[in-house]
Amino acid sequence: MQVTFITVGSLKEKYLVDAVAEYHKRLSSYARVELIELKEVKLSNENNTTEIANALKEEGAKIIERIPDGAYVVSLCVEGKSIDSLAFAKLVVEAQDRSGKICFIIGSSYGLADAVKSRSDYKLSLSRLTYPHQLARVMLYESVYRSFAILNGKRYHK
Repeated sequence: MQVTFITVGSLKEKYLVDAVAEYHKRLSSYARVELIELKEVKLSNENNTTEIANALKEEGAKIIERIPDGAYVVSLCVEGKSIDSLAFAKLVVEAQDRSGKICFIIGSSYGLADAVKSRSDYKLSLSRLTYPHQLARVMLYESVYRSFAILNGKRYHK
């Protein structure tokens, strides 16, 4: 199984970098794991909706060109569906059965371009609560690792 994470922006805090590295290592025992970090478009005015829309469009084009061919695409977005860990594991199985590739996408702190959402096979919300953008990557990595643990009958899932 190939698991790809495409993210806009990079982690800055060491404890978050370390957490992602740990889950990346754990996941590697179940699948080939790739992390693609794209640069966030810099805004001169964070309150300018036109500038934000243009930045999302530019980031979206870069995201779409990096999606692996044939991958089942899961985008994290606020309008996505919240599911539990068992349903998430079933989503991973569906991707494995379909192509053996799954690609998770986390956009910038402003979200994702509509083109990326349209390209997605599934729109996922990690929670209805709001979390810091960088923490979402750690939470996603942990959730993906947990899904593989569930699928392989490991005791990690309680």
